[in-house]
Amino acid sequence: MKPSFDYIFMNLATDLSKRSHCVKAHVGAVLTKDTRIISVGYNGPPAGTHNCDDEWPDTGCPRDSKGSCSLALHAEENAILYAVKNGAKLDGATMYTTLSPCLPCARLIFSAGITQVLYKNSYAEYKGLLSDEGVDFLNRFGVEARKFEEAESIL
Repeated sequence: MKPSFDYIFMNLATDLSKRSHCVKAHVGAVLTKDTRIISVGYNGPPAGTHNCDDEWPDTGCPRDSKGSCSLALHAEENAILYAVKNGAKLDGATMYTTLSPCLPCARLIFSAGITQVLYKNSYAEYKGLLSDEGVDFLNRFGVEARKFEEAESIL
């Protein structure tokens, strides 16, 4: 049996998450369209600035008022920004991410024209929130956002 593209792209997102320099969380994202990779990203500071695991190996970078990283871009942001920087068209694209999008990333995903998001783990569970606000936002406004089910991924 062959692995599905969903399985391949989610595994790539998982592998990319291992590139993260974040001390607190490792998140990867893959943007695709028509079974082709448009862009990839993982969470971390903007290229050429610093690496949190080098500067703050024990504590990670300073936290913002909500307890989130104050210096890094999220994996979804990095994937979208790289795609746009290189002229990719994102209308109708699919995003695979290892952590469901937070609300700010969900707004960016929606605005970029991405129409489907598959995620491996819940941001709400990771952050101790009542619901996945980003997933709720995306589904409310017509972007199919759902948890990736590995059992369905082999053809």
